[in-house]
Amino acid sequence: MLFQFSPAIQAAIDAGKYLQVFSDGVPLSMARDAANGQFIAHAIGATVNNSPLSPLVAASNLMTSGAQMYQTQQGFTAVLNGLQTIQTSLGVLQATTALIGVGTVAGVALTAVNLHQTLKLRKEVEQMRLEVKNGFIDLKQALKGQGVEIRQIIEQVAQDIKFEQHRIALVRAYGVFIQAMNRFRSAMQLQDFSRRNAEIDGVRGMLFTALADYSNPHLLEETCAAGQLRRLECAWAIEQVIVATYQVQNEVSAVSDRLSHLQDKICQDALTVINRCESHDELDFLFPEIIRIKNHDLAVLDSWQNHVDWIQSLPSSDLKLLSSADFNSPETHYSTINVAEPPEQLVYESLAEKSHFYSLRDQLLFIFEPNLRREYEFYISEQAVITGYKTLVTSNLQQAPDLTVANLYYYFKIRDESKDETEVVLAN
Repeated sequence: MLFQFSPAIQAAIDAGKYLQVFSDGVPLSMARDAANGQFIAHAIGATVNNSPLSPLVAASNLMTSGAQMYQTQQGFTAVLNGLQTIQTSLGVLQATTALIGVGTVAGVALTAVNLHQTLKLRKEVEQMRLEVKNGFIDLKQALKGQGVEIRQIIEQVAQDIKFEQHRIALVRAYGVFIQAMNRFRSAMQLQDFSRRNAEIDGVRGMLFTALADYSNPHLLEETCAAGQLRRLECAWAIEQVIVATYQVQNEVSAVSDRLSHLQDKICQDALTVINRCESHDELDFLFPEIIRIKNHDLAVLDSWQNHVDWIQSLPSSDLKLLSSADFNSPETHYSTINVAEPPEQLVYESLAEKSHFYSLRDQLLFIFEPNLRREYEFYISEQAVITGYKTLVTSNLQQAPDLTVANLYYYFKIRDESKDETEVVLAN
């Protein structure tokens, strides 16, 4: 992730007058005066792979709020903006479960709420053209341009008894979440330090209650891979608010620990969802979305943790400089919702032309489970020796893209299994 500064600040950085702040070689969203060390400005934006930062679940407003807490009001504003972002995202993500349902889901339904369509829905909610009620939106109205088949699927899901049980649980959890958010906003206004902390402790308890419903293993087990991903995304959103409660209490060690835990959890949850994927329709839905989460959401959380860890490492003299800094910088825009077709979708479509279902699924697994790729490389190199493919040595395979490794693995796997079947037939 690359941070973008205002033209004036960037010009001063290029001239050597200002320096971007780094922590253990990792760029942060701040610049300071090269001569006297004064903190000068925050970044006003960020990009990932040359595209504007646009996470699906993560609140990029919270990414730099740790540093901004030392300017008190700026920090509180960043947290409040982050809360609104998370509330909007959770409402939209939960609402789409009313089309995905619980069991087997139609491909057309997944297309209607894929990454591209979900970003569009979030934009509609942000601009108040759609209203979230009890954690759901009127999908018939929101997707009225999608055709009769979508409306029929929405009706079918609404009449499904199993989904109704899930919907009731989600409505309850969302209600607790909204109460917690409102209480959190009120707590932030309290001037008495002890009363504010007591209120925030209460907020955190409510958030853990809501989180338990979204993470309920029994309900997750009953859902398909696509539905499971959406429930887990809701849980990840709440986890960020829990981190924010620790942050406004200046519990920096707890913030760092929770962020590390959340990143690990997202990676493990992603593996679980990918392994549950059983059809091309589900893979078409999951692949672009999980890539967006890996490239954008995890990047936000990692940067958030880098900022927090940097603060922990600062000497008291720098903390004093940070608390007295008056940036007067333009409004930050770390997150941009682009309603154009996501680049992740285009990448997936290109890969799908050159791979099959199992290869594509494994390419997604490689991202979160690099040891699996190494196992595949070892198997390919073994088979290459047997079949005389001299260039397929481990050193070359390590440089190959995931597409090549996954495709070669299945090429040799099918060849090997076919050989075994032939030997069994001949033996009989």
